[in-house]
Amino acid sequence: MAKITASVYTSHVPAIGAALDLGKSDEPYWQAVFKGYEFSKQWMKDNRPDVVFLVYNDHATAFSLEMIPTFAIGTAAQFTPADEGWGPRPVPLVIGHPELAAHIAQSVIQDDFDLTIVNKMDVDHGLTVPLSLMCGQPDEWPCPVIPFAVNVVQYPVPSGRRCFNLGKAIRRAVESYDEDLNVHIWGTGGMSHQLQGPRAGLINREFDNAFLDRLIADPAELSTMPHIDYVREAGSEGIELVMWLIARGAMADVNGGKAPAVKHRFYHVPASNTAVGHLILENAR
Repeated sequence: MAKITASVYTSHVPAIGAALDLGKSDEPYWQAVFKGYEFSKQWMKDNRPDVVFLVYNDHATAFSLEMIPTFAIGTAAQFTPADEGWGPRPVPLVIGHPELAAHIAQSVIQDDFDLTIVNKMDVDHGLTVPLSLMCGQPDEWPCPVIPFAVNVVQYPVPSGRRCFNLGKAIRRAVESYDEDLNVHIWGTGGMSHQLQGPRAGLINREFDNAFLDRLIADPAELSTMPHIDYVREAGSEGIELVMWLIARGAMADVNGGKAPAVKHRFYHVPASNTAVGHLILENAR
């Protein structure tokens, strides 16, 4: 059967993608950011998955304020990098895994989670920046990717508890797939940042690092944190962190297994007026 062997958590700051695409990664401002992912790129090569299930939020490219699904799974064979107003990023086409995606949709919907099935969509920086951070700038991505878009843009957004329990349902779905696949699940977005209003530029190091501590040690308790706490402590866009709980809910320890190994942890500010957080957890072998 298929198995989830690891989870990856990372910010998906659009300026990071621009820095890579424009050859600015060696500039002093960006060096510390990209240094934090050197281990991760080697880890990705050494632990290459067969499929990545990538949780992210769309930034008004595939969806608009006219129609925003709470949870949307990409079931297409391929996904084109989106034009977000300055042309598509010069990154490879994202190859999907329609069979596993359809199986997960079937299983999770029957498990009482409502998903929107998307057979065609472009994918924006929320998905491509994490791939670039973990994989560098290859001619093609190292494995198929299943995009899973979560609404954290227009309220009401899903609760941390719902996201955490959805992760558990995704794990059950993957493990019921009758093919020997090594699957990674990624939670992206965050950490603390606010893009507008009097608190624009807000960064809360203490909250961010406490979030990482709790995500590792007690994700079930962390999942009960209400939305207002994210907004107050981490800024209006800090709510993206609920997506990390989907990936954490799919790990073995919260489903009766052993605690995961923390393979890498990284935190840095600033990166385009936001905080960059990153974590890799591996299930016990």
